[in-house]
Amino acid sequence: MPATTSSKLLYRINECSDLMADACIADERNGLVFLSVWARDTAIQEFLARLTLGRDERGLDQFQIVAEDGSKTPIFVGNVDMLEKRSTRAYRRTLFGSIVHLWLFDRRCVRPDKANASALALLPRHSLRHRDRLWTLVKETCPLPLLDHWRETVLDLLYAQDMLGYLPLALGPLEGHRLAIDVPALTVALGGLIRSGELRADDSPLASVSPLLRVA
Repeated sequence: MPATTSSKLLYRINECSDLMADACIADERNGLVFLSVWARDTAIQEFLARLTLGRDERGLDQFQIVAEDGSKTPIFVGNVDMLEKRSTRAYRRTLFGSIVHLWLFDRRCVRPDKANASALALLPRHSLRHRDRLWTLVKETCPLPLLDHWRETVLDLLYAQDMLGYLPLALGPLEGHRLAIDVPALTVALGGLIRSGELRADDSPLASVSPLLRVA
C-alpha cells in the first residue's frame, strides 16, 4: 500500500455530505476497490455503519462520487466482508473537531488470493517502479515457479493475455492494477516459451553456446 494518498483535489460523496474523498479506485463494474475519505469521526462511523445495513435501513450498497464539474460516478460496494479499513486521526484540533482519515479497500490489495491466483495493486501514478512492484506481486500470487530473469517476458505475456491490466476508474493520485492468472493457460504459454528457448533456466549469455562446446 502507498504511504500516503494526499491530493489537492477533493471529491464529495453525494449520499454523505460530510465526507470528502481524495482517492477512489473501482473495477470494470464500478465495484469499490479503494476509497480514501476525510471527515469528522462521527461522520466516518455513520458511513461505516451504513455500509453494513440493508438498503431498507438507510444502508448503502452504492454511493456517488461527485466531480468538480458536478458529474456523478456511481460506486458499488459489493461484499462488505471483502473490505478492510484503516483509519487515523489526522487533525485533532480544528474548527470542526477531530478529523479522521479513512482508507477502505478490497483485502486483495494487501493479500493476494492465492487459491484463485488473483490480486489487486494500488500504485502511485507515474511511478518509475511499477514493473518491479507488479513482478513481486506476480511471484507472490502465481503457483508456478518463475525466475527473475523471465520478468519482462512474463509481464508482457500477462498483459497480452489480459491476465494483468489497469483498473478503469482511478480518481486521485493512485492507479489500480488487477492480476487474474489463468494458471492452465499460463502453464501452456510458459511451456512453449521454454521449448522455444525464449525462456531459459540460466540467464548467462554463455548458456546458449555451452551445448555446442560440449559436442565439439
